[in-house]
Amino acid sequence: MENRENKINQLIHGQRTASIATLVTLFLVVMKIGIGHLFDSKILIADGFHSAADLLAIFASAFGLWLASKKKSIKFPYGLYKAETLVTFIIGGLILWAGIEMFKEGWHKLFYFRYSLQFPLLPICATIVSIIAAYFIASKEKSVGTLINSQSLLANANESLLDIFTSAIVLVGILLAYLRIPYVEGSIILLISFLIFKLGLKNLWTSFLALMDANLEPNLQSEIEVEINKIYGVKGVSEVRVRQSGPFKMIECKIATSPTLPLYRAHELANKAEDQIIKNYKHIESVFIHVEPATEKTVSAIIPVKDINGLNSKVHGHFGRAPYYIIVRLDDTKAEIEDFYYNEFLDEKKHIGIKVIKAVITYKLDLLFTSQIGEISFYMLKDNFVDIYKVKEGFSVSDVIEGYRNKQLEPIIAPTHPLEESESTRS
Repeated sequence: MENRENKINQLIHGQRTASIATLVTLFLVVMKIGIGHLFDSKILIADGFHSAADLLAIFASAFGLWLASKKKSIKFPYGLYKAETLVTFIIGGLILWAGIEMFKEGWHKLFYFRYSLQFPLLPICATIVSIIAAYFIASKEKSVGTLINSQSLLANANESLLDIFTSAIVLVGILLAYLRIPYVEGSIILLISFLIFKLGLKNLWTSFLALMDANLEPNLQSEIEVEINKIYGVKGVSEVRVRQSGPFKMIECKIATSPTLPLYRAHELANKAEDQIIKNYKHIESVFIHVEPATEKTVSAIIPVKDINGLNSKVHGHFGRAPYYIIVRLDDTKAEIEDFYYNEFLDEKKHIGIKVIKAVITYKLDLLFTSQIGEISFYMLKDNFVDIYKVKEGFSVSDVIEGYRNKQLEPIIAPTHPLEESESTRS
């Protein structure tokens, strides 16, 4: 609930920023077009229309963020986050049309010369004010857009930075036009029309891809797959999907785990994967994890043994007090020794089994075959999705493997001795 409220607050913060930017940009539009008409400066009027295109884009962001901040409902169970994207798409089409109209005006002015005898002091001042305002708008939009991951605010910030460059060219163009240098006015209007056209096309294309649920972040997709694979109990990750919904992302993926895992444990694993994603990545609105049984038949097993003699090694009578451990990779037809581990904690008196588990947990174990196991070690292994089977002391490793394949081994569903005994003489 708290996470949901934080997201709403972020959207409201973004909406306020976009609203302020809208008002400032509206002032710039009126100033440029008004002064441009007063001084008959077609370049400044064109720049005013460029700012008007920016105004539409910023308004789209503000309106979209306002809609997105509305609560989920029965009719819209996923929220209205995509409203920002939809409005941006519509405004992108309008900006594209404005760019085409501006191109026509620039093409006409390219061959039509009209000079002013009056020094354009006010148009120059208006352009300088525009440069300063564009800088502050861009800074604010970028900081807030980064904070809330609003793609529209970030896009508008980039366009505001471009406005600084455009206004600088307009400033130079006004001076050159006053000096009666031909083709300047038409050329700059054509340049501005291309910038407007580019802005509209970019808004259209980006929002279209988002509305069509295109994969816009393949790197994030790969990172999430690697992150989930680190979780103990996960046997594989597939079909990671990242959907952009307004300023937020929705994640879907499938994870594979042991076929013997109970349903409630599978839910625990899914919740663990979900928490891992939300903790490590910002702006995630929801995560859906689908758990499936692993199709891979190969499993990793650990067995406490008395000696190191390959598959003929003998099972020790207790998990934590064994001098050695053999790690074996098993499938339906063969068994391969992956490693031997020497128990370096035998001289210690408490929690030996826990220390052994922490040392061997990197093998991503699936099975433990043991004669006895203490309470803490038992629950620690169960928490890490390890199935535990009971075997007799003195059995060879090959006998244990055969018994497991023939389904002759009994699972251990509770510790074989109490906590007090684990802490004193065993572990």
